[in-house]
Amino acid sequence: MPRDIASELSYLEKRVLLALRERKRASPEEIREKGKFKELVEVMNAASWLQAKGLVTMKERVLRTYRLARPGLARKPLPERKALRALLKAGGRMPVPKLLSAAKLDDAELAIALGWLRRKGWATVEKGAEGSFLVATDAGRSAVGGRTPDEELLARMAKGELGEDAADPKVLRDLKSRQDLVREREAVRREVALTPAGEKVVAAGLELKPEATVLTTDLLRDGKWRQVDFRRYDTRAFAPLAWPGKRHVLGAYIERIRRIFLEMGFTEIDGDFVQSAFWNYDALFQPQDHPARDQLDSFYLSKPRTVPLPDDAVVRKVADAHETGGGTGSRGWRYAWQKGEAERALLRSHTTAITIQWLSEHPEPPQKAFIIGRNFRRDAIDWKHLPEFHQVEGVVMEEGASLAQLIGTIEEFYRRLGFLGCKFRPGYFPYTEPSMEPEVQLPDGRWMELGGSGIFRPEVTKPLGIGTPVLAWGLGLERVIMALEGITDIRQLYLSDLDWLRDHKALL
Repeated sequence: MPRDIASELSYLEKRVLLALRERKRASPEEIREKGKFKELVEVMNAASWLQAKGLVTMKERVLRTYRLARPGLARKPLPERKALRALLKAGGRMPVPKLLSAAKLDDAELAIALGWLRRKGWATVEKGAEGSFLVATDAGRSAVGGRTPDEELLARMAKGELGEDAADPKVLRDLKSRQDLVREREAVRREVALTPAGEKVVAAGLELKPEATVLTTDLLRDGKWRQVDFRRYDTRAFAPLAWPGKRHVLGAYIERIRRIFLEMGFTEIDGDFVQSAFWNYDALFQPQDHPARDQLDSFYLSKPRTVPLPDDAVVRKVADAHETGGGTGSRGWRYAWQKGEAERALLRSHTTAITIQWLSEHPEPPQKAFIIGRNFRRDAIDWKHLPEFHQVEGVVMEEGASLAQLIGTIEEFYRRLGFLGCKFRPGYFPYTEPSMEPEVQLPDGRWMELGGSGIFRPEVTKPLGIGTPVLAWGLGLERVIMALEGITDIRQLYLSDLDWLRDHKALL
């Protein structure tokens, strides 16, 4: 049997087998170097044929490596290290507000330092009549003379990239959870290995001769036909599959959702990624001290730093809604609204920033609109979060619009999208009242929360000149795809996994 197979092997296939003779397994790059191939594609083509003949196996795995987010970062002390030094210099006890100047921290670093001081057990916060004091612990005093595991790992990364197997998983996970410290890079490693059948073929001996597939007049005339091998044809060999072109899975779902909205009578809208905080937050009745507006959660820009606001009359009405309720029946948030905060430029954190602008420009009912667009938030990357994501949003504005109509519209939307059922539970969102969180039933029978919905508050609509109810709902596109496709890691949607993309059925 091995001799029959050996006689059907091509010249390149034999070279791949011989390159694997000593190590039994190697990467395509290593085989190329060992076998002195001109091009890597020669190795891959030959290995594919050998795999079809059962002589080798080909496997792929994702390798993750990690490096510092910026050069020289390891030389800069972590915020908690700077805070610990300042605390011990002050005798081990210090009012929390004084730590800001004593350790030379900014507001963002102060919050980080306090959190990690407690998490590492270096300090505790004591509250009393005189205020809050930071007190060093014995663990904090003993930590002065050495480096912690996370600092050691940062120092190692300063010398070059590290693989995920070269670091303590817990320490690496802690560093990844912190903003702007570590960058992750993914690469696909392929490995070719001899099977038992392949080992038998190699052990039986392979003779390398130039290969010919056609007997030509030159070979006959020069007598070179005696010096070459004529490759035998295997009529049972597989033919390569032809892969037709089709939309990427993400783009296909976007198109499917777009068709659903259009079939339901909605108008598609769009807008710029860069928005003012006014449209992203203030016009939606989100107070200016809300945590979501913090620079740790939103991407504020330095160029441009500000974006012009709409007409002063509109701005004043929105400000009144924040300060006193603006005649909506609400008492507002009862603080002094700042125009400068509303002018700040940022990357939109949700598509509602576009929706509310469009409604303010089209205040006369009836209106039905939707948007499918990208948004940006400072989320740490993990299996279900990315700093850039797609959001799907729909709004209905008309006389007599009600909660029952909103429920019916959402149920029909999710039904057309392919979910088996839909139910609702009460929720809370800053700019809708009442608010609901729809849950959809997956093909396996499980229920999953998938978005938010509600009726815009009067504090949102009245300052913009909208006098009729506005129904709204939205969902994260990637989460929808993960639910429908059974994907457990959101990053799979953006990896160049050609096998998954080719094998995935075309979506209509």
